Amino acid sequence: MTSVSILGSTGSVGVSTLDVIRAAGGDYSVAALAAGCNVERLAAQAKAFRPDFVAIADESLLTPLREALSGLPIETGAGEAALIEAAGRGDAVVAAIVGAAGLKPSLAAARRGARLAIANKECLVSAGALFTGAVKQSGGVMLPVDSEHSAVFQLLEGRKPDTVRKVTLTASGGPFRTWSREKILAAAPEDALRHPTWEMGAKITIDSATLMNKGLELIEASVLFGIGDDQLDVLVHPQSIVHALVEFTDGAVLSHMGAPDMKGPIAYALSWPARIADVTPPLDLAEIGSLTFESPDPSRFPALELARAALRQGGHAPAALNAANEVAVASFLDRRIGFPDISSVVQRVLDNLSAGQDLNASGMTLESVLEIDARARSAASGIIAARAA
Repeated sequence: MTSVSILGSTGSVGVSTLDVIRAAGGDYSVAALAAGCNVERLAAQAKAFRPDFVAIADESLLTPLREALSGLPIETGAGEAALIEAAGRGDAVVAAIVGAAGLKPSLAAARRGARLAIANKECLVSAGALFTGAVKQSGGVMLPVDSEHSAVFQLLEGRKPDTVRKVTLTASGGPFRTWSREKILAAAPEDALRHPTWEMGAKITIDSATLMNKGLELIEASVLFGIGDDQLDVLVHPQSIVHALVEFTDGAVLSHMGAPDMKGPIAYALSWPARIADVTPPLDLAEIGSLTFESPDPSRFPALELARAALRQGGHAPAALNAANEVAVASFLDRRIGFPDISSVVQRVLDNLSAGQDLNASGMTLESVLEIDARARSAASGIIAARAA
């Protein structure tokens, strides 16, 4: 039996992970659960799966959590230290805490050599070199949970790197794929949260609407597979059936197809190199009928090129990009800025930090990543406050 710790268990990936564990029968158990602030759902999960340890990030909610689990033989904790403790449990760790908040716990799992099923793309975007270095040193394994990266991982498995010409990630196009630039200018949060294909949390759904999510995934792919911007591409594919394509040097192109359901890549990350049967419904291509593809429009969705530029710049530019984007997305959801302002705020932060050569420092440490993260957040907050004044 494989024991699993889930960081971010109350979010969409965490809930899907528990569905996979339930479907797998007795092959998996839950060692630890960790969440941000949803005490009610976290307690319900703990009662159903009986982990050894449960953590809540918001320290003010520790007492309600303990009261909800009173009488059960379950350890509890709160705050960052508790999240790191949860990451120290289990044979496998599913890292699904959204944003930079998941950086330290996920890195702790990588450093101890656990099987790290990583759904938090921001970790690899901000500190990719730290994660790949930690996994190599610990002898662990890091497997992607994003559907696109799981697809690429499966397509590249056993292939020689010098036979790969191009890796293409697909994007649904989000809710504004067919919207005009003028209509996008007036988009409200409720518009951006209506994703046409996937059910995800608010932050990643907004990232999908701006296409920043796909930009972050390009950086993530570069880290995971050791390929540069010149070998990475994006295609908009609204049906979300083809998750990735790999073109080889002989001209052959292989694609990975599957239902738009996160349980598939989660199950593969937990079971690799085996597979868990009947996790997602089989595809009926005749019923789907057609699969379409189009190029992304950089004039309506500039975030994708911002991410490409950060990837090319390297160093701490991706960390600054990610931090500024998190602040801008939160401000949009709070209706403090408009939808197009998300990208413009990120652009200004990158320009400001790049002007001072702050993003090009050689070497990367956890401290340097956290410092750039904090500076980018501060710069983004200042820009947004100035706009509101």
